[in-house]
Amino acid sequence: MLSLLFIIGVVFWGLYTWSRLRKAIHMLQQNSYRNERYVKWMKENRKRVFKKRDFIPLITALIAFVNFLDNVAILLFIALYLILYLLRETGKEKKKLVVTARVRRLMGTTVILVALIAGLSYYFELIYQVELVPLLFTYVALTIVSYYVVLLANTINSPIEKKIAQGYFNDAERIINESKNTEVIGITGSYGKTSVKHILNTILSSHSNVLMTPESYNTKLGVTITVRNMLRPFHNFFIAEMGAKQENDIQEICDLVHQKYGILTAIGEQHLETFKSLDNIKKTKYELIDSLPDDGIGFLNKDDKNIMSRKPQTNARIVYYGIYAVDLDYKAENIRVSNKGTSFTVVKKDGTTIEIQTKLLGEHNIYNILSAVATASELGVPEKKISVAAKKIQPVEHRMEIKKHSANITIIDDAFNSNPVGSKMALEVLGQMDGYKVLITPGMIELGEEEYNLNKKLGQHATSVCDYIILVGKKQTIPLQDGLKEEQYPESQYYVAQNLDDAIAKMNEIAKEKTVVLIENDLPDTFNE
Repeated sequence: MLSLLFIIGVVFWGLYTWSRLRKAIHMLQQNSYRNERYVKWMKENRKRVFKKRDFIPLITALIAFVNFLDNVAILLFIALYLILYLLRETGKEKKKLVVTARVRRLMGTTVILVALIAGLSYYFELIYQVELVPLLFTYVALTIVSYYVVLLANTINSPIEKKIAQGYFNDAERIINESKNTEVIGITGSYGKTSVKHILNTILSSHSNVLMTPESYNTKLGVTITVRNMLRPFHNFFIAEMGAKQENDIQEICDLVHQKYGILTAIGEQHLETFKSLDNIKKTKYELIDSLPDDGIGFLNKDDKNIMSRKPQTNARIVYYGIYAVDLDYKAENIRVSNKGTSFTVVKKDGTTIEIQTKLLGEHNIYNILSAVATASELGVPEKKISVAAKKIQPVEHRMEIKKHSANITIIDDAFNSNPVGSKMALEVLGQMDGYKVLITPGMIELGEEEYNLNKKLGQHATSVCDYIILVGKKQTIPLQDGLKEEQYPESQYYVAQNLDDAIAKMNEIAKEKTVVLIENDLPDTFNE
């Protein structure tokens, strides 16, 4: 009878514990399966890692310690884990767990670890008739330390994953080397790279067969997956977006794809938490340009002071584009902005021009288009085709995307991520709009020691543009709140929301007849308060 009751309890314990383990695997995935990032995240989110309610079932071990109360302890064990399972976290995830082959292997190792420890505990209790206390304590402890069980499973799997990944990398490099008719274009920068990728793809596709890395597949593994699954002999160009969070990340991708062309969009204070300094960011972003072959071409934004503070270490030809700098190979002039979008003239160094009309808004998008136009022109796309293709450019999802929310509310969706330069430009676009101007933001992240000051400046800047400000997250937005207070922004004109749903509800409440709302950043699940 005792064994049957305990097995029933184990079923409910297993269901709840698996929900905790799955959440831990989700957080590990969002930290790129890197133990050092995952451990750092756990230290910063102790309340999410150790739930107070997970300690409650320890009462069962205490009850079992009292003679003749084993049945009571097990019945309580069943009841508590049934309740915990029914009350488990089921909130909407912004980015769901992607169950890849790697995740399945990780899940398998995790289950084996838990089953091994739980099974041995049960075996000793059954065979040697030891007290029930250690058994109950072991099961409850496994639930409490579920995030650390996943850490151990990831550590065990690490050598296997490295070997599997290296096999994928080698295969992708083989495919690249055999693609004799395909030229690779690498794109990197602290911001703008995804938009430039889509813009360049739109323009180049009007003239050639083009493949680009999808979504945010901008890591070495993401590029590898794209090459192995999608690159075909008929592709004339492969556009590879290259992201980085630490030194040598770009170089690893360059060593894989052997790019002939490279676009460096901008360098700024992004991912300072992992890079540690702006100099490290500069060095890493320049890995794309410095590794170009002698017959390659690098495209640099000459208006970006951080780009211009470093000299390219390459024999490749360098093409400069911009709006304000002198001696440019491609310059944007006669810039005109209206409700329908932006138009400007690209003046080439030889005096020829290309007229551009686009639905996109903001100066940053002029730079993005300009870099793509320069690249396409150097690759032989006729000027007329470039002009026609530019009209077809669509905003990238969640990157300054204009949406009609309701009859009286227009949303500028810039929720993908945020950085000091991009957020400032987004506010400038909001300032150019007619109507009641509202900002919704949780602020910027991964800015290291500068995070407080840069978010405070964002708050201060917002006061000069916005009629109403909605901050998302009471703790996360303290620097922004300080910025508003320092500028003596009226308390009646801002609200601190618990989450994005609360923020949207407030937006609908305070909206006027004609309201324009900028959603600047939407933090990933790892930053939920």
